[in-house]
Amino acid sequence: MVAAATAAGVALSVALGGGSALADTRATAVPAPAVTRAALDPALVAGRGADVRFAEQEAENAATNGTLIGADRTAYTLPAEASGRKAVRLTPGRYVEFTLPGAANAITVRYSIPDAPAGGGITAPLDVTVNGGAKKTLTLTSQYSWLYNQYPFSNDPGADLLHPDWWITECGCVPAATTPAPAIAKPFRPSHFYDEQRLLLGRTYKAGDKVRLTAPAGGAAAWTVIDLLDSELVGAPHVRLVAANVLAFGADPLGRRDSAGAFDKAIAFARRNHLKVYIPPGTYQVNRHIIVDEVTIEGAGSWYTIIKGHEVALSAPAPDGSVHTGVGFYGKDASAGGSRNVHLSGFAIEGDVRERVDTDQVNGVGGALSDSTVEGLHVRHTKVGMWFDGPMKNLRITGNVIVDQIADGLNFHTGVTDSLAAHNFVRNSGDDALAMWSEKTANARNTFDHNTVQTPVLANGIAVYGGTDTTISGNLVADPIREGSAIQVGSRFGAEPFAGHLKVTDNTTVRAGTYELNWNIGLGAIWFYALERSIDADIQVTGDHFLDNTYNAIMLVSEWSVKDLYSIDNVRFKDIRVDGTGTSVISARVKGSASFENVDARNVGAVGVNNCGSFGFPATGSEFSLTDLGGNDGGGTTGPWLAPWELPNTITCDDRPPVVAPPAPSPW
Repeated sequence: MVAAATAAGVALSVALGGGSALADTRATAVPAPAVTRAALDPALVAGRGADVRFAEQEAENAATNGTLIGADRTAYTLPAEASGRKAVRLTPGRYVEFTLPGAANAITVRYSIPDAPAGGGITAPLDVTVNGGAKKTLTLTSQYSWLYNQYPFSNDPGADLLHPDWWITECGCVPAATTPAPAIAKPFRPSHFYDEQRLLLGRTYKAGDKVRLTAPAGGAAAWTVIDLLDSELVGAPHVRLVAANVLAFGADPLGRRDSAGAFDKAIAFARRNHLKVYIPPGTYQVNRHIIVDEVTIEGAGSWYTIIKGHEVALSAPAPDGSVHTGVGFYGKDASAGGSRNVHLSGFAIEGDVRERVDTDQVNGVGGALSDSTVEGLHVRHTKVGMWFDGPMKNLRITGNVIVDQIADGLNFHTGVTDSLAAHNFVRNSGDDALAMWSEKTANARNTFDHNTVQTPVLANGIAVYGGTDTTISGNLVADPIREGSAIQVGSRFGAEPFAGHLKVTDNTTVRAGTYELNWNIGLGAIWFYALERSIDADIQVTGDHFLDNTYNAIMLVSEWSVKDLYSIDNVRFKDIRVDGTGTSVISARVKGSASFENVDARNVGAVGVNNCGSFGFPATGSEFSLTDLGGNDGGGTTGPWLAPWELPNTITCDDRPPVVAPPAPSPW
């Protein structure tokens, strides 16, 4: 176990994780730049995930005299939240050095530093040099990291349990109802360790140049963990000459005074004169919502135009329950008719959200936006990157980067129809990275296509809660951490029923299938959850690849209290590849049925089908039945994954099977 923090940070040696997995990698050299996608060889995910302009390089593949941490998938540890479940720990004076794979003039560094002893975060420098040249300094911060305790979490590492009347795994008990009271270690369940910073290098460097990140002596951080570096060639700023330029209306590009009023004036002028609004390069302070309707707002590019604000406490709660406001671009509320014909592009939104308050509207983009587009934004440190409350229709969300959120990355909530989110990149969300939630009013005909999701700290990479005629296609989801997995189809949270079709097509998940702390079992990379009603729509899972699954590849499950009420019926799996499972290919813990055709599996750690049904164990077999439509090949240590003796409903129930760590994914 590594000694994690001195007085400069919370003493959380457990957060560094993986005691036996630590290795001294001093002065290691790498023969060539190792470029990855979601910490994988890009060839394994070709054609899937978002088209992005940066090249990803994992710190564990770079030259370093620091210390490797991981691999470890145990929640509440630093390796578990790292991309690829590995990172490099630097003590003062140590470095990690990346070799640029292509021309670049900008970098993004994903990192973690300790919290302050009493919470609230610290700041610390990180030195950046290229080829040993002039030093630039990034100011790292943990002010937006380090959450603790039970939902909705705390910034205080010394806090007592927020819900002592909840059952917790740590003692296998309800603490408030247990005598003698259990001793619960503090800090309790630390998480959300990472943040990232961007830096323009000031000139263009070529492939083969070396970017060195050094944790200098004398800073406040006892250690600095580097997860990865993204390098990018950023083009010149976008210029719009004929436009309502916010500078003409008094906006301050140096961020010394609030520019919200100037933005409002520019928007009003642009609407009257049928112009676009242009925000030139600069950092603009905005501390409240900017209401948008029938307007196009363009920045110079997300590296150049930055809209940054403080979180502001309201004197009295707003009608929607918000107790804070902050920077965000919002359509009008659906109850007021919503907004339409809004087009946002080419700027960054940087919030100041450090705690989760579910009633707060402190999201980067929000409200109801019909017949609108959001493209090329960079959103970080808000509660939710983009949260849309319908009814609304025909929204296109494309090519955005959403990072370091307290809650979701993007959510289509309530009556969102005929809308698309495509080629977006979401990393380090604090809840579902991409979600469709049909609460009270059904969503319909929406698509999540070719997005990349990495390291959602809580819940799922992609979640669909009810709705009609939904498509989830071509996405790449990596490294979900806890209480969720890569893809969820869930009847929960008051969602309307699934209806029409749900197509989950040509997606790739990697290092998914997490440990569900509350149930004390492993989940599937894709999991279907019938909690509030049965799931019986036309569901087709086709062409998906489930790689390096910690537990199961596929799970169908219900809650124990409703296991005899609800079922999951007639799910069709076709043309699937499963490369590595810690346990089974399929785990069935519900009534219902599924069919399988051309589902090929290898490196399966346990029996191919773990069929518990709804735990009635009748003499007639499991309450869940499987149909073999042919072509289901491969298996693992126990033989073919879908053996004839398992069909249609043999009980093969092992509640918590031993886990066999699968090998790393390889070409099929």
